[in-house]
Amino acid sequence: MAEFTMELNDEQKEVRDWLHGFAADVIRPAAAEWDEREETPWPVIQEAAKVGIYSLDFYAQQYFDSTGLGIPMAMEELFWGDAGIALSIVGTGLAAVGVLANGTEEQIGTWIPQMYGDANDVKVAAFCSSEPDAGSDVASMRTRAVYDEAKDEWVLNGTKTWATNGGIANVHVVVAVVDAELGSKGHASFIIPPNTPGLSQGQKFKKHGIRASHTAEVILDNVRVPGSCLLGGKEKLDARLARAREKAKKGGERVKNAAMATFEASRPAVGAMAVGTARAAYEVALEYAQTREQFGRPIIDNQGVAFQLADMRTSIDAARLLVWRASWMAINGRPFTAAEGSMSKLFASETAKKVTAQAIQILGGNGYTREYPVERMHRDSAIYTIFEGTSEIQRLVIARTLAGMPIR
Repeated sequence: MAEFTMELNDEQKEVRDWLHGFAADVIRPAAAEWDEREETPWPVIQEAAKVGIYSLDFYAQQYFDSTGLGIPMAMEELFWGDAGIALSIVGTGLAAVGVLANGTEEQIGTWIPQMYGDANDVKVAAFCSSEPDAGSDVASMRTRAVYDEAKDEWVLNGTKTWATNGGIANVHVVVAVVDAELGSKGHASFIIPPNTPGLSQGQKFKKHGIRASHTAEVILDNVRVPGSCLLGGKEKLDARLARAREKAKKGGERVKNAAMATFEASRPAVGAMAVGTARAAYEVALEYAQTREQFGRPIIDNQGVAFQLADMRTSIDAARLLVWRASWMAINGRPFTAAEGSMSKLFASETAKKVTAQAIQILGGNGYTREYPVERMHRDSAIYTIFEGTSEIQRLVIARTLAGMPIR
């Protein structure tokens, strides 16, 4: 077990500097254009693939870093560049985590490479959990998966929404209900292979922020997939459902569902994304405050501005430490006995919203225009308190964990 440390080792520093250079030289110059276009930045994703950032190998190296700091360090640097483009680069990772969290070794080896493609033929993947009537309330999910025993196939019907890369993905990972009586414990995850009949893209959303990342509905109309596309396999699913039924009879509900397993693994990474955006806005505000003069002196000489910057930096560093702690705990198998994963996402996402708003205030009228990036950063930051569990849900998870109550 790796000891917890606040210091990156030499190899991690080298990777961090490499990512920072890519973010500064490739992502940032393209950020405003793709934000305005509201389209997937395929050329940037391809550049990331060419240098090895958008690849299964790179993701795996960071994911299995024994310190747990590989993923949060990578997320912070890429999202420091631009949140929308960075999400288009890392969005496939959520589907990959879904497979890693719930799949067999054979499924992991078969499907995750197909999620990324290669530098000459870039692919993306989508994780589909939310629905029009089931966002935070996963127990209200209506998408159904019915097993056709005669053909050893699963038949899926329903509509998913808010899916990053939804409809344009090569591989979709879909969470569906297999036993409605068990509520959220009766869910399972399925791989939808490329070009499967019945899967189509619904509405593509025009968003407030992260506009370079594709977000859309995914419609499943009698989608048939082989039994092998059930993540974890049917034997494991049947055993889990049997335990859930037994616990339900006894009044217990301590069995995790497929969507929650994915979100628990990814929440600290979302916190790291927020840290990257907050840090970017802080750096713009700091530089502006040091060079912008009013009344014959730099505005940082005014306590009203200086104290804001002090609070911004303090919050960013605190958020990073919470993210790093949760990431270290996760990779080393330490249980989140106080919902430390949710803590990290909650604090970091709230920090990003606050810091980007403060950055606009420090820049004044300039900060409100698209001539400066803090306006875009502020729009982008709003998503962190919403996706993969709203701030309200994070507080609920933390409170119920502290009280020893089940998480539904």
